[in-house]
Amino acid sequence: MALLKLGVFASGRGSNFAAILKAIDVGRLNASVQILISNNTDAKAQDLARERGIPTQVINKPDFPDRPAFLQPLQEALRSNSVEFICLAGYMKKIPDEIIREYHHRILNVHPALLPSFGGKGMYGHHVHEAVLQQGCKVSGVTVHLVDEVYDQGPVVAQRCVPVEEDDTPDTLAARVLKVEHELFPEAIQLFAEERVSVKDGRTIIR
Repeated sequence: MALLKLGVFASGRGSNFAAILKAIDVGRLNASVQILISNNTDAKAQDLARERGIPTQVINKPDFPDRPAFLQPLQEALRSNSVEFICLAGYMKKIPDEIIREYHHRILNVHPALLPSFGGKGMYGHHVHEAVLQQGCKVSGVTVHLVDEVYDQGPVVAQRCVPVEEDDTPDTLAARVLKVEHELFPEAIQLFAEERVSVKDGRTIIR
């Protein structure tokens, strides 16, 4: 089986990126990371990539005069590194529609809640966990989904529940959810490496 060639996008410390690399190392993920792309020059994920000799590139929309100027290096970075599939591992920016169309049903995101609840613009990181606790939810969880043009509304690939404890804070809930993210995200990517996922009528079918 050929390795699935990944482009990983990350904005921060890169814990999900590290989980992808670990899954590759131990043979649970049949893939290779071709490039790490970030919008943030201070993203710690870049350090992980450099340690592995993985190419990195910072491409931040405000640094460019217009949309075409921003898109050109982004598309070139993906094409020149032979990226087949994109993984958003804590990427805090919206993927341009042009990239979504080019990589139709080949962009995967991990979200720290059970979509469609607690999703959408502005619902990321601690904002999600605070909202879950404010609602008095008894469970939260992780969703891995395909990316389309609307925040957090692409077809769901995998979900897993996480209990909410009575004494949880956003920090304690976030830690419990993150542990499951690190397990579920590589598992979902592997489904695509094995060509087991198809999409019909807006829903995924796992063979």
